[in-house]
Amino acid sequence: AGGTFLLNSPYPADQVWDKIPREVQKQIIDKKLTFYVIDAIALGKKLGLGARINMIMQTAFFIISKILPEEEAIEAIKHAITKTYGRKGEKVINMNFAAVDGARKALFKVDYPQKVTSGIAMTSPVPAHAPEFVQKVTGPIISGKGDDLPVSVFPDDGTYMTGTTQFEKRNIAVDIPVWEPELCIQCGQCSIVCPHAAILQKAYAPELLAKAPKAFKSIDATGPKFKGLKYTLQVAPEDCTGCTACVNVCPSYENKKEKTGRKAINMQLQAPLRKTEAENFAFFLTLPQTDPSLYDIGTVKGSQFVKPLFEFSGACAGCGETPYLKLMSQLFGDRALIGNATGCSSIYGGNLPTTPYTSRQDGRGPAWSNSLFEDCAEFALGMRLTVDKLQEYAFELLHKVCPEDYEAMRSADQTTQAILEEQRKRVAQLKTKLAPRRDPEAKRLLEVADYLVNKSVWGIGGDGWAYDIGYGGLDHVLASGKNVNLLVLDTEVYSNTGGQMSKSTPRGATALFAAAGKPLAKKDLAMLAMSYGNVYVARIAIGASQNQAVKAFMEAEAYPGPSIIVAYCHCIAHGIDMSHGFEEQEKAVKCGHWPLLRFNPKLIEEGKNPLSLDSKAPSITYAEYAMGENRWKSLKAIDPARAEDLGRLAQKDASLRYFVYEQLAKLSFDLGNDKK
Repeated sequence: AGGTFLLNSPYPADQVWDKIPREVQKQIIDKKLTFYVIDAIALGKKLGLGARINMIMQTAFFIISKILPEEEAIEAIKHAITKTYGRKGEKVINMNFAAVDGARKALFKVDYPQKVTSGIAMTSPVPAHAPEFVQKVTGPIISGKGDDLPVSVFPDDGTYMTGTTQFEKRNIAVDIPVWEPELCIQCGQCSIVCPHAAILQKAYAPELLAKAPKAFKSIDATGPKFKGLKYTLQVAPEDCTGCTACVNVCPSYENKKEKTGRKAINMQLQAPLRKTEAENFAFFLTLPQTDPSLYDIGTVKGSQFVKPLFEFSGACAGCGETPYLKLMSQLFGDRALIGNATGCSSIYGGNLPTTPYTSRQDGRGPAWSNSLFEDCAEFALGMRLTVDKLQEYAFELLHKVCPEDYEAMRSADQTTQAILEEQRKRVAQLKTKLAPRRDPEAKRLLEVADYLVNKSVWGIGGDGWAYDIGYGGLDHVLASGKNVNLLVLDTEVYSNTGGQMSKSTPRGATALFAAAGKPLAKKDLAMLAMSYGNVYVARIAIGASQNQAVKAFMEAEAYPGPSIIVAYCHCIAHGIDMSHGFEEQEKAVKCGHWPLLRFNPKLIEEGKNPLSLDSKAPSITYAEYAMGENRWKSLKAIDPARAEDLGRLAQKDASLRYFVYEQLAKLSFDLGNDKK
């Protein structure tokens, strides 16, 4: 009571009162609050800060709280800005100074009436159609009332239902992408890079549009197999984070020669579009998934016709890690078992109150569990050994109990999704046959019958796990020869725990424990894994080559032994504009810092070089890449001489790395010929 309420709002002081719910109005009146409003987002955009409004809001807080006299507070804030951002350059300091000065002019007191006048009611934290568990448990936690819940409502074995992020409509985007059908080439690139699975595509029969909302957009689908179908690219307006990554990767412009003007997707203010686009998205979800026989899942466009089984995560807007997880879930999620190292991917992957891993309409989807930071690979190996033993046991029982079905099921190679689905049909028929039987072996077969369908086992974590704390376990799994897939989400720093240096951090980059720039070169995890000779290895960067990334995932999963994919992930810890993160990935590849490669041991048996170097020779300098990121620029600001020395060595690191891979990729050999 008697407190001060500051609201960041697009509505000015003379309009904001009737834009807030009546429950909030009543609290403001009953508690006799002093009410201020500021449009920090508009000011941030004007100053080039984008959505980074912390300095604006902090200044507003000091002005209205009167903890210090206003002039003294402003002086203290500017002193702190200089101290905090000094190493990031004069431009960053001046932008934050402008934010402070702008906040003073943009802050307004609201003179509100002493009665409730709003026609708006606060909405439920989750929609009415959400499952009972979400209504009774997830909803209260989202509302901040989790402490009021009794212990009895929680799962007693710790297993939570999946797919609950779809009910958490956070509405955090100021602007969202809007599709321009006539400009779209239907490439799927915006969908594959979307960190939050908030842009989806479908091709479907035109008669299904009969019940579509008036504002729902569609266009004729392109491609011979899609003839006669309609195509829609749909945004989830309440789940989008407004990161603009999709717009920045879109290759289709209104003026295709000059590449100027509108694109096939463009950012627009979310608030006026929210209701209409939410209705469009709800209708879009009722459309059937595109017929798998019409596309190749192993392509960029094809993969994006598959429902993501990792959606709407709470990762940072524009996250560089989540597109890889989403892609993995589209390619293999219906049968994936995932062991996740502690880190960013475990926080946005399985943190309360909601879970982004979800399932198909038939209920099939990934099984996910977080283990300790250091033993992710061993954890996944345990899953693999268990799956193999249960499958072996299932086939033994099948041979005894239903020998007439044994040959068809045993001989199915299950190398494609179509064959897997056929095997699932056979398993369903087998279960129907077994259900009425009462003999012990038939009952046991019924319990393990699902293991007659192959599983895809993944160990997932960041570079802190893979390069450092968990490297011993990772190496053990690579040496095991077992069919375990490891995905390394490489941000080149300990992202989740505050930005500490890892062995993946490049030379010259600043981080905690490397404030003067890391003096040594980045560890080459791909080269170490290749040295085994029987491990599938790929280094990918979805911002540089989406095709190569999809191909690497498909090859890794198909390889019958251990595989490891090292994926470049831009991160907010790099000190970049996250909306252009995929462009940073491309620069990392172009300068030779991150050569794209695939090492497939299967090719050795064919007498071919197993190494494919998938990126071209460096076309830009290392400095052209590095100096676009604060992790390098900050060192130049405080110690130019050391920055120059480390930059020169980092250039040599990149040049040498590419040269070595280039030479290895050029080798021709035939292990079957003793003379070579």
